[in-house]
Amino acid sequence: MESVFEIIIGLLLGVILTYWIYSLFRIKKRKQLTEHQSTVLLQKIRSVCKLISVEGDFAEIYRYENSKEQFLNLFTSRKKALVIINAKTHIGYNLSKIHMYSDTNRKTIVLESFPQPEVLSISPELEFYDIKNDLFYAFTPKDLTEVTKQARQHILDKIPESVLMDQARNEAKEAILMIEKIVEMIGWRLDYSALEIYEYKKPIIEKPR
Repeated sequence: MESVFEIIIGLLLGVILTYWIYSLFRIKKRKQLTEHQSTVLLQKIRSVCKLISVEGDFAEIYRYENSKEQFLNLFTSRKKALVIINAKTHIGYNLSKIHMYSDTNRKTIVLESFPQPEVLSISPELEFYDIKNDLFYAFTPKDLTEVTKQARQHILDKIPESVLMDQARNEAKEAILMIEKIVEMIGWRLDYSALEIYEYKKPIIEKPR
């Protein structure tokens, strides 16, 4: 009788031990899956943000003039040029400035901060017209380099006057909403309540009430 009782106790202990080991394995597996999901989601978010880019074309007329005093300041020499600037610009976001982290316990991706859009590239093409050289003060390769530099700065100064920055901000809003849908598809949540458009100090996206 005692041997039967011992067998039953042994079986019960074996079942309990097996269930305990299985539970530990399942919890560990679930944790690994959650951590893998968070890593994949963070990668997807960065991939989506990398695609946010607005392209703009500028056509500007730029007048370049440089003068120099000659012969003990007795007279001034000048060189001038009319420059047609055709430039292609790309506005986007610096991914290193995006601060986010995953909260695996709450299955939440938290976007803490999103940078302002910035100029990623400018590719100016210059055409020179009406070049006027002075007898003692002609254009040199160094001048052409300086003109290119000034032309690039001229386009940079024009960008804030355009709608490109606002378009980039709107693209970011659309991207964040798309990211939210991706996150929700696998049972996670995206928290972007901390995001602000800094110059307006209001949420980047208004949550529906």
